[in-house]
Amino acid sequence: MNSIAMLQNQVKYVNKAFWRNPASAFFTFAFPLMFLVIFTSLLGHHSIKVSPTRSVDLSTYYVVSMAAYAVISACYNNIAVGLAIQRDSGVLKRTRGTPIPGGIYILGRLVHAIFVSVILVAITAAYGTLFYHASLPTGWSLAKFLLMLIVGALTFCALGFAVTCLIPNADAAPAIVNASILPLLFLSGIFIALSSNAPTWMVWVARIFPIRHFALGMQAGFVGTTFNWMDVVIVAAWGLGGFLVSYRFFSWEPQR
Repeated sequence: MNSIAMLQNQVKYVNKAFWRNPASAFFTFAFPLMFLVIFTSLLGHHSIKVSPTRSVDLSTYYVVSMAAYAVISACYNNIAVGLAIQRDSGVLKRTRGTPIPGGIYILGRLVHAIFVSVILVAITAAYGTLFYHASLPTGWSLAKFLLMLIVGALTFCALGFAVTCLIPNADAAPAIVNASILPLLFLSGIFIALSSNAPTWMVWVARIFPIRHFALGMQAGFVGTTFNWMDVVIVAAWGLGGFLVSYRFFSWEPQR
């Protein structure tokens, strides 16, 4: 069997395993829409500045933010927690004893995570268009939006693999993953829009990590504001760092 056929089979296997865990699959798809409804209901539909010359309705802002959150959840959270559980239960170790190359297994997880991310973003955007009258990007704006989507998905997959190296066992996985991501979701303007009055230290911290730059890139592509290519570079740099850490420290065997 050639590598492409093996990868196709691996992606099918990962997809089947994903849907055989209905609770995880449900919340992966439900959380972005649930948060979108909650935040827009609580915070209203007033205008918010996304650039010095551009304002959008708050609901449109949250459509983009929840699309970004959906990518992070599908790629970072799901991969990190799922791999930690499989490693602790011995699934990864047994996989190494099969004819499937390790690279094919990892690539299968990555392809499936990106596939789920694209579906989630499409659902979130469609929901926003239908219920909040958000305008979908077209032309060059759409191309920039998709570019940031793919770069971000690859980066958060790499970071998901990397953070697995820090997780000692399956029981610790949800706590470590949530502790590493939840504060940044608030600091980076995903859950709460950052205003011009935000503390300087908060803005500075947010700019260190990739979530803020990913959100800004998605936002620029979606609403048509100025696209900063440095956001793409910073997100990609974090992805490269995650890949290097994973390549060096990722373990297939339980950490005892």
